[in-house]
Amino acid sequence: YLKTKTRKAIQAILGSESLAMSANWGDFIKSDSTYNYLYNWHFVNLPGGQNKEGIFNFLETEKSPNLYNKIIELTAVLKKPGNTADEKKLALRMLVHMAGDLCQPMHVARKEDLGGNRVSVLWFNEKSNLHRVWDEQLIEYQQLSYTEYAKAINHPSAVQLYNWQNTSLKENVYESYLVCNKIYETTKPDSKLSYRYNFDWVETLNQQLLKGGVRLAKMLNDIYG
Repeated sequence: YLKTKTRKAIQAILGSESLAMSANWGDFIKSDSTYNYLYNWHFVNLPGGQNKEGIFNFLETEKSPNLYNKIIELTAVLKKPGNTADEKKLALRMLVHMAGDLCQPMHVARKEDLGGNRVSVLWFNEKSNLHRVWDEQLIEYQQLSYTEYAKAINHPSAVQLYNWQNTSLKENVYESYLVCNKIYETTKPDSKLSYRYNFDWVETLNQQLLKGGVRLAKMLNDIYG
């Protein structure tokens, strides 16, 4: 989905580092206290019970660093010619990572339970939490490499492609918020999750992952294409 011009611009910034590797950098550096200031960039806490207008108003008025306003800021950094190579590399690495966070519904979840981290569940009889299930365990359960996974889900229709690439950032947040609400409604604390949960949610999971990739490509093409 990336234009040739976009690929060349990315390579000029990342060198031999692949986009896939750069996507993991945002998690890799969490153990380095130098980058503690990036913590809040991975999510945006949204209040429950809001309609689209309520969420849009919240996003427009919330000033503390969050997933939404930092994506806007990083996009501006990458568009500005005068920024240094290091500034652009950090911005690109984080933008790629955060585009993935944006499609993970528990990254637009509730402040009071830390995005589902405080919602205890059992995953195949192993103690876990709702955030971890959606961040890691559902994906790992598919037992596919990243390459295999991409091939398996990368079949959007022309209508899906058009719709996904022609929504605003606020609308993207709201879409994930609606999925998040449904997860909260159907996954109560101390739920025992296993085969049935995967069956019920794998289609949503795969669509969110595919949306994330398609929309990241659109973001990057808009910057460099």
